[in-house]
Amino acid sequence: MADTSDLFEIMHTTRAMRRLKPDPVPDALIRKILQAGVCAPNGGNTQRWRFLVVKDPRIKQQVQVHYKRAFDEVIGPRYLTSAPPPGVTREAYMRQHAAVQYLTDHFHEAPVWIVACIEEAAAPTRWSGASIYPAVQNMLLAARALGLGATLTTRHLLYEKETEAALGLPSGVHSYAILPIGYPMGKFGPVGRGPLADIVYEDRWGHPYKGL
Repeated sequence: MADTSDLFEIMHTTRAMRRLKPDPVPDALIRKILQAGVCAPNGGNTQRWRFLVVKDPRIKQQVQVHYKRAFDEVIGPRYLTSAPPPGVTREAYMRQHAAVQYLTDHFHEAPVWIVACIEEAAAPTRWSGASIYPAVQNMLLAARALGLGATLTTRHLLYEKETEAALGLPSGVHSYAILPIGYPMGKFGPVGRGPLADIVYEDRWGHPYKGL
């Protein structure tokens, strides 16, 4: 379980946990995470979200092939040529890169995946994510509160057709994220972010917000 029940402490320490133990996670905990997900807002309360819980190693291995291909071709080279993001040192950025590499190689070993989807007849639009990503964030916070590690990854979408076929998604259902979930190997801690003063404006774009 989490070492705190304070919501703000949970939010401030919900790191992307990419190194996960292969130990089984009880269904009762996954159910709590899913229940937290469906408490989230969604467009018109239409509740078009759908969640696929994946435990089958064969399915995960099929998806991991494309997940690793996306790392080798896109994600890995991007890390090696990009500057660290705001609030992150070069050393921390390299540790993050190593953790991303670890997740790539062990993605299929995470005991549980939650694939967050939307059932929609039309092609996804710019606002489609508003009906699924709040649920994803709720599930990440719930996992943290339960002492479970998780991360939001969309890399499989670089090979969307192949991975959604491997997941067995029917026509009219689109995946938006995969959350690998398990007991973390490392510890939770503060997230690395830049200062609010660099990104928050008041009334006019570029005008500093006086409330900071």
